[in-house]
Amino acid sequence: MRHRISIGCLLLWFAAAWPTADAQQAPEVARFSFRQMSPKQELKHFVFEVHGKASIDEFRATLADPANRKRHVSGVIDQHRVSYNPSWSFHLVPESARLFEMQIEVCDANVTYVEEHLDEVGGSFLPKSFWCPWSSELESEIPVR
Repeated sequence: MRHRISIGCLLLWFAAAWPTADAQQAPEVARFSFRQMSPKQELKHFVFEVHGKASIDEFRATLADPANRKRHVSGVIDQHRVSYNPSWSFHLVPESARLFEMQIEVCDANVTYVEEHLDEVGGSFLPKSFWCPWSSELESEIPVR
């Protein structure tokens, strides 16, 4: 005995079996900001993105614990403007964002100095584009829209 399968049944089967955007797991993304006083004593804010549940959880736990001394932000600079950080011509590579208490001196620079010398980043200024502003302080989580 032959079984007949209609084209409609096949289409329904494919539609049910094909993964949808909802079924595919979206990467965990969160945005945070740090503050830093400029050399002219102006308070500056820098927004950055963090990817991955473990990293995001660490940033959130640090915000929840004011006594945590590991409140400074570091990461690799990407020399392109992003929509969520419009005040600056660069951003942190999201997978590179980390918190630190102490770091080596060669990666320390004020956010305003980085902006003014962006064309020098990656050479003798901030080698490998690694940035660790010592006076940065994790400030808040920014809603992702």
